[in-house]
Amino acid sequence: MKLKPLLLILLLPFFSMAETIKVAVAANVSYAIDDLKKEFNKLYPDTKVQVTLGSTGKLTAQIKNGAPYQILMGANMMYPEKLYSEDYAVTRPLVYAQGSLAYLSSKKRDFSKGIALLKSDKIKKIAIANPKTAPYGIATAQALKNAKIYDEVKSKFVFAESISQTVTYAVKATDLGFIAKSSLYTPQMAHFKEGENWAELDPKLYTPINQGIVILKEGETSAEVSAFYAFIFSKKAEKIFKEFGYIIP
Repeated sequence: MKLKPLLLILLLPFFSMAETIKVAVAANVSYAIDDLKKEFNKLYPDTKVQVTLGSTGKLTAQIKNGAPYQILMGANMMYPEKLYSEDYAVTRPLVYAQGSLAYLSSKKRDFSKGIALLKSDKIKKIAIANPKTAPYGIATAQALKNAKIYDEVKSKFVFAESISQTVTYAVKATDLGFIAKSSLYTPQMAHFKEGENWAELDPKLYTPINQGIVILKEGETSAEVSAFYAFIFSKKAEKIFKEFGYIIP
C-alpha cells in the first residue's frame, strides 16, 4: 500500500466502509482525535475508529510485540521511521502536523520572566514527559539544555509517562509542567490564561516536532485503513489540527 494521500482521497468514494480500524495515537493528539473521528465518520459512518492512546515509544514497543494496530500516528518521525525501516510499516512516514510546547501552571505566575521562571524557589516540582519514551519529553529536555538551565532545574523534574499525563501533573501535582500546546485548546483548559497560567516555549529552543504517520502491516490490505490515512491529510483534518494549535507544514 504505497499510494500517496492525494490519490487515496480520489479513490475513497469507491470504497465500501464497514469495519473497525485500529489506530495507535500519540498522547498529544488525544485532544484532537475525537473531532477527527467525528469528521471522518460524517464521510464514512459505517467505519468504527478504535483508538489506543499512549507515548509513541510504548506504542512502538507494543507494535513490535504483535499489537494489532493498523495505523500509527506518532509524536515525532523517529519511531515511524524505525517501524518502516524494520518492515513493521508499509508506507513511508509522512508528516501530518507539527506539535509545539507550552509550560503551564494551575496558579498565576510571572511568565514575563520567560523560561527563567523555572529557577524560582516557588517552583519546586516540574512535570516533564519522560524523554526515554515521549518525543515531547525529548523536545522539552532539548529546549531546557539550549536555554542553559537544564542542570539547574533537573532536580525538580517529575516524569510523566506521556505528554498528556503532564497536563494532569501540571494541574494537580506539580507547580508547573511542560505540555503539548494542543491541550490548551480544549474546553476543560479554557480557563487557563496565556501570560497568567501558561506561555508558549520558544520554538527556536527545540527541533520542530514533526509528527509522523504510517500504515502498519496489519492495515496493508484494508480499504478503510487507507481511507482514514488519506483523511488525515485532507483539508477537513488540517482545519481541526490548526484549531488545536498544531502547525501544518
